[in-house]
Amino acid sequence: MSADLLSKVLDGLAAGPGGRLGVAVSGGSDSVALLHLLAGHAPLRDAGLYCVTVDHGLRPESAAEAQFVAGLCRGLDVPHETLCWQGWDGRGNTQDAARRARYSLMADWAHTHGIAAVALGHTRDDQAETVLMRLARGAGVDGLSAMAIHREAHGISWLRPMLGIGREELREGLRRDGISWKDDPGNENTDYDRIRARKALRDLEPLGIDASRLAMVAAHMADARDVLQHQTHVAAMELVEVRCGAVCMPWQNLCHLPAETRRRLVTGILRWMGGGDYAPRHSAVAALLGSLEMSGAGTAAGCQALRRGSDLWVFREYAAVRDLTASPDGVWDHRWTITGPPAPENAVVSAVGAQDLATCAGWRDAGVPHAAMIVTPALRQDGQLIAAPEAQAGCHWQSGPQSTKDALLSALLSH
Repeated sequence: MSADLLSKVLDGLAAGPGGRLGVAVSGGSDSVALLHLLAGHAPLRDAGLYCVTVDHGLRPESAAEAQFVAGLCRGLDVPHETLCWQGWDGRGNTQDAARRARYSLMADWAHTHGIAAVALGHTRDDQAETVLMRLARGAGVDGLSAMAIHREAHGISWLRPMLGIGREELREGLRRDGISWKDDPGNENTDYDRIRARKALRDLEPLGIDASRLAMVAAHMADARDVLQHQTHVAAMELVEVRCGAVCMPWQNLCHLPAETRRRLVTGILRWMGGGDYAPRHSAVAALLGSLEMSGAGTAAGCQALRRGSDLWVFREYAAVRDLTASPDGVWDHRWTITGPPAPENAVVSAVGAQDLATCAGWRDAGVPHAAMIVTPALRQDGQLIAAPEAQAGCHWQSGPQSTKDALLSALLSH
């Protein structure tokens, strides 16, 4: 593989955290090329290079493809592991379910091996196909930005260092070096949107609409997205307060923001608070804002919004956390940690709830709505309340920093 290809890949990896690096390899030409480029770079090998293959078990060839990758890795002296997807009930969108499972499995694998970043083999052609598919769905700026070279999810950095490289360029390098790969038979199956988009691109080339141009569109949209994201961050710094994990802001000030900034701010708050891997749909956010305008209350993405006086409050919906528990040394509802004296044996963290909040004298002093306070964390043993750090003044236990304004601002920028 050429030094020019390696240089482009290394530039793409620069956005990652360094240290041990994982590489996801399916056996196709793109990921096989990435594996060989990374394995041939001594500093990456010295830092620790690990390969993973996910066998979804959806095709009869998948096991043999995983074994093919394992053989490549043995020849390159790169540790390899195959992860098998199990437990799918056969319902819903197969491709979406497989993608979600793939990332979840790889994230668990990476955490197990102390790997902070995983490199993926997406190319400029994948980027162009993604733009075309999202254009067909009427996507906005974020959707047309397509895939990012660096994304954080599941506690892992996902890197796409080959978004500036075409698929045929990689295949030429593989052929030149006598390296084989396994073509997925599904690449000819027009039941899939991506394959239809791939074929459509060939028809659009005479108009000058090719992979390079569509990847350029994605880059322009990414620049526009970054500007909008910055403006949303500025608006959050000026308007938002976070009290007891709930977000509070002046309702009229929010309404006076440009429509797209307003939508992004509310979307970012819901995603941070609800902990979803993906932002709530535009329609759900629009419905919530409409409901707030009409009735002063609404729900979306496992969160509740409530106008009280001149302020808008956003907090977790009680139904979303009512049955959620965590160990005292863990993270509850993805945002809360409890610190303080050693917790009693068998203690658990769960939502305060209305019944136990009634026993917490002075909780109203925080100035937080009752519905927002009952979804803050409590420490219990055998069902008995030990502590409710947000609701009890002078409590020996404290709630951790993941539920603060700084955490929200950081999340708005990272998304």
